Amino acid sequence: MGYSLTTLWYERQRYFPAILAVGFSSLLGCLQFGLLLGLFSIVSIPIDNSRADIWLGAPQALSVDLGRPIRESQAVDRLASNPEVDRCETYLQGFAYWAKPNGGMELCMVIGCRLDDKSLGRIKQLTPELHHQLTEPGSIVVDESDLARLGLKQVGDTAEIVGNRVRVVGLTKGVKSLAGPYVMCSVTTARSLLRLMPEQITYVLGKCHDPADAAKVVARLREAHGTDISVFAADEFSFRSRWHWLTKTKAGFALGYAAVLGLMVGAVVTSQTLYAATAASLREFAVLRAMGIPRWRMSVLVMSQATWVGVVGVLLSFPAIFGLARVADIYGVQVLLDWRMLASVSGITLVMTVFSGLYALRSLKHVEPALLLR
Repeated sequence: MGYSLTTLWYERQRYFPAILAVGFSSLLGCLQFGLLLGLFSIVSIPIDNSRADIWLGAPQALSVDLGRPIRESQAVDRLASNPEVDRCETYLQGFAYWAKPNGGMELCMVIGCRLDDKSLGRIKQLTPELHHQLTEPGSIVVDESDLARLGLKQVGDTAEIVGNRVRVVGLTKGVKSLAGPYVMCSVTTARSLLRLMPEQITYVLGKCHDPADAAKVVARLREAHGTDISVFAADEFSFRSRWHWLTKTKAGFALGYAAVLGLMVGAVVTSQTLYAATAASLREFAVLRAMGIPRWRMSVLVMSQATWVGVVGVLLSFPAIFGLARVADIYGVQVLLDWRMLASVSGITLVMTVFSGLYALRSLKHVEPALLLR
């Protein structure tokens, strides 16, 4: 091990292209998968930023934004009857058409929830000042990044949603959208904007005395009611929503395909560099062979060098990964660097480097003491 590190250091110019290729592959894979996770985390914002432990909705709910109307009294009774549930509340969410003040239409996502301090559906970006202002009928809050998209200029502007006049009373920050801008309001306002009947809601949210009991309640409700309802723990529904959009839009496959291509390019460059470096050292290996060093020990040396090339390349890529993610965040692009994703991409990159080392072993087939006589 010490000899392989010493060799890498003194021959660093020869091995630097391989280290650079490994680092670039790790950088490209982590950033692209981070962009993918950041993009589709937008879909689950209403779940991830709420206080609810359980979400109950219409049958076959594929994503939080694709909920359908259900009867309020029946749904609330089903969830509230479980002793582990502390409290329940109604929640409205659905698509509607926004009429811009200067003409044109925009699809938006209307969210209606309770506005008190104990609200389960109110996202954390809605400050106490904002949810107090939303008690006014027809008042809404949108994200500051969507003002131009909705044809708005400032707080106080008015517009129409399916024929209902609404007024912007405040702005949030960081509540970006994927399918349509989020429009947050009270349950009363949302009911009129989504054209729901008085007994109709989209979801019932539940809060457990102990959040760990959410899975137990979900399993009991599924066993009792089968496919008549959709009921999920919050983290399960969040993943389901993101996975649905990931597979539906095919964007995940596109970014994943590009990341795989980056890894393949890195593998080719690394394998060719290691092969060339090993071939350039054939006379040194011939000396070792003449000294009686077995071929398998020389193979271990090459594989050790390949492993260290991978480790150094991956470690050098991390500062660049976090630095570029920070730059992207400044410009409003979220790169979600989950530790599991970083570990997976790094592991794949190291495996790629090991296989590149196996390719470089081919050059050792020609190592014989007779090379020293040429």
